[in-house]
Parts: sequence; C-alpha cells; structure tokens
Amino acid sequence: TVNTFLVTFGQFSAGMVDGLFDQALPHTGWRYMLGLGAVPALVMLWGFGRLPESPRWLALQGQAELAQQVLQRYRITDEQAQEELRDIRHSMNQSAANEESANHDPNKKNGNHKDTEMGHGKSSEDDHQDPLRSPSPPNNTTTPTALTTPHGSSTFLDDSVSITTQDDEDYHHTHVDNDDDSSFWARFLSMLAHPPTRRALFLGCGLMMVQQFSGINTVMYYAASIYQMSQFDEETAVWLSGFTALALALGVACSIYLVDRTGRRKLVLLSLAAVTVSLLGLGFSFYLARIWSAPVVKAFGTECQAQPTTLVWSGVTEYCYDCTQLPGCGFCNGHCTAGDEKGPFDLNMCPPSSTASVLGDTSTAPEWIYDTCANPAGSLSVFFMVAYLFAFGIGMGGMPWTITSEIYPLRYRSLAVGCSTATNWIGNLVVAATFLSISSPQVLTAYGAFWLYAGVALAGFAWLYTSLPETKGLTLEEIEQLFTRESDRYDRVAFFDNDDDSSSSSGDDQDESDGRDGLSMPRFGRRYDDGDDNDTEA
Repeated sequence: TVNTFLVTFGQFSAGMVDGLFDQALPHTGWRYMLGLGAVPALVMLWGFGRLPESPRWLALQGQAELAQQVLQRYRITDEQAQEELRDIRHSMNQSAANEESANHDPNKKNGNHKDTEMGHGKSSEDDHQDPLRSPSPPNNTTTPTALTTPHGSSTFLDDSVSITTQDDEDYHHTHVDNDDDSSFWARFLSMLAHPPTRRALFLGCGLMMVQQFSGINTVMYYAASIYQMSQFDEETAVWLSGFTALALALGVACSIYLVDRTGRRKLVLLSLAAVTVSLLGLGFSFYLARIWSAPVVKAFGTECQAQPTTLVWSGVTEYCYDCTQLPGCGFCNGHCTAGDEKGPFDLNMCPPSSTASVLGDTSTAPEWIYDTCANPAGSLSVFFMVAYLFAFGIGMGGMPWTITSEIYPLRYRSLAVGCSTATNWIGNLVVAATFLSISSPQVLTAYGAFWLYAGVALAGFAWLYTSLPETKGLTLEEIEQLFTRESDRYDRVAFFDNDDDSSSSSGDDQDESDGRDGLSMPRFGRRYDDGDDNDTEA
C-alpha cells in the first residue's frame, strides 16, 4: 500500500510539472514532459541494482544464511530477523507436509473417494464419530512440524528450534529443483490443478480486472482530455488533472492507516460502493453539460447534422455540446457548421448575433465556438472526479496488491503473483486503448463511458461481496485454508510427537503409521479443523 501511495504521489508531482511546462511553453512543453520521464527511470534502474533477493525466495533455494543476512539488514533487531526467518521455515515445512500428504494419497490414483486408512481399507472410529475432525494432540503439548528429506526421514521441529542449513538444502532439492527442471507450462498447469490455488488465482486476477475496468487509468491518463470534454479550456484542464491526482494519493494514504484497523474486505467493498456512486455522478455531470449548453437551431453539412444512433444518444445534433464533440464542426449563434480553430469554412453559415442584427452592426464577427461550450455543470464534474479518485484510493487503489500478496500459497506464489500482475497490465492496456473510442459521440459518448465503468464497479461489488474473504490478522497457512473445500481432497497432515503419541494411541491409531519415525498418516479426503494454536497445523 505504501508503494501505491508513492506511485500516486509521483503522478501528482508529474501533473504539477506538466502544468508548469504547458504554461511556460504551450507549444513545445510536451517534449520536455515526455523526455524528463527518463530521469526517474534511471534512478529506479540504479535502485534495482542494489535490491536484494527476497528472503523467502532465498530460503526456498536453500540459501538460509543469505536470507538471514538480508533480514538482519532490513529489520530493526536481530531478534526480529530470527523470528521472521523461523516463520518462513515454518511455512516451508507445512508446504512440504501438504505435498507429502498429496503424494501418498492412494485414493487420488484410483479415483476412490471413500475415506480409508492407509494400507488397511477400514475406517477409524473417529471418522464415524465426527467426519470433519481429526484426532487432537494432548492438551498443553506442542505439535511439531515436519521436514521430509530426500532419504524418506522426517525431521520434527517446533518454533523454538532452528532448521539447519542442510535441512534447507534438502527442502530445496526435494521441492524446488523439480520445479526448476520442469517447463513453465507444467508448473502453470500444476498450479491450476491445485484447487485452493486455483480459487485464489481466480480471485486475485478478478480483483485486478475490476480495478482496471472500473476506469481508474482512463481517468489518470486522460484527465486533461476528460476536463476538456467537460468544456474546460486546455490550460485549465492540465492544471486540474494534476491537482485531482492528489485526491488519489490522499485516498491511498487513508488506506494505509485503515488497512489493519478496518480490514481488507471492508475497504474494498466500501471503495467500490463509493466508486460506483462517483462514476454515476460523473457521467450525470457530463449529461448536464450537454443539455444545459446552447441549443442548435440549424446544422449544416452531413457530418455536423447527425451521427449514428448510440445507446445513450439519438445521434441528432441538438446542443452546442453535441456540435463541438463532432470532429471538424463548430458552433456559431445557434448554427452548427464545418470549420476549424480559426473559424467556419463558410461565413454565410455563421450569422451575426441577434444583438448585432438589431443594432445593424455587421462589422462585429460572430462568436465561433470550436472546442468548448459554456458549462454551468463544470464544477460538478470536478467534484465527482475528485470523489471518484479519493474513493478509489481508499480501497481499490492498493488493496488488490495487498490481497494478492497474501492469498497465494508459497509453492505457487511467484507464478500466481505474475499472473495477477499480467492481468492488471493487460486490463490497463485494454481500457486505455478503448477509452477515447467508446467515449466518442459515435459510440457511447463521455457520459455513457462513465456509466459503463460504473456498471463494472457495481458488478465487481456484487461479486466480491460474496467471494472476498477477510485476511486481516491471518497467517499464510490460515489464508490458504480459506480457499480449501471439503471436496478438494486436500488434507492437512497431523504430526504428533512420537513419545506422547505412543502413550495415548490405541491399537487402531498405531495401524495408521506408515513406519516412519513419528509420522501419523492423514485420513485422506477431509480437511482437518484448525485449532486455536497455529502450531497444531502441519
């Protein structure tokens, strides 16, 4: 979210620079605006050269010492670095345990969906008593996690024990090297075949699509053009586009304060609701700008008389707004005729004003309006533009990036984040490339385009209201469980301390063991309930 704030503040700063260049060099200033963009790009290139690898990625590659060095460099105390490294290793262990569960499930191979015990084909008493719960470890005991090594043994650890570098390398060889050797498409299809990740990916990519197709970057990219559509002159439009970008930055700043107090879900839904209202109001302000402009008494030329009928406009040139929106047409004392910025091509098509006619003054040139008509609703457009950007910044500006960084399991995180990021930029490309076309009088007009974006935001609100879980305060493992369903046959593996388990196990429980030290095999086909203590998960 802080990253999003810095991006939006940079957009505001760029708008201010653009305004200065447009005022000082109205004809050539755009060249300097474009060329100066290379300066922050070069600074970023220099910064990337000093950027370390992610500690989580280093741990996955078996480079635990480098991961610890990175954490010590960027955390306040060594204790914080050690604690975070333990969390990363704990997550790696649980990922390994889940894969071990999936790889030893015989029912997945033969398609048998009946809950059986490993190698015995009979159900346990616990399954008959409560099909949704697994046996719980003894009270006041710590359930260790397990790291499966390539040699088939399991190393049990609790949070107070550090994993050795050799353990990290074993994990890397077992669970990472195979992915490196496989093709991209094999890993991609493996990710899609994993139901919890597939659901999280659908949500993450859907969030990015809603973010883009609710029109944010059309407003940011074409703010000056939008203000000109609202009948502001060019210089005013450039300055307004810069200042209204500040509203987005302020909205993102508010989200930084609220994200861990209010929660991700509430911010997203609140933001989308306000975005919908603001876009409806913005479209309505453009409609008022049309019907409150001077009426057209007569139009000359086929290109200025009418356009093909659209969903929100009859196509008939009825107002000054309609006339000035048509390429090559201008308004003059109730007439719409062909011309350019200098005036009408045929002066006979542009009669003198009624006042000049009454006074008999034929020397006074009629008023020629080519770009913008008088707009009493201009301040309303500015208000809804600012409201839209602020509402978007509160939730939809940064929350999609925050949520997608949390919901993907470690094994597929880099690939899944790449997919959701690609979805965002593809949506950005589509919306930016189509805005000027769909906002033209020949398609939807400006107000129709904003009403279309409002419809997307409203549909996104309805979908996310039923699909978006709250992730505030949850661990990565708990978030993964939010996307797990009973029908997935994706189990959590229960590991118990060998000594405690042997003293409390029944004969049936001991039949579940597969012969490894301390490893109690899961009951496949069900998801174990999470306990109050996160350490009881494997």
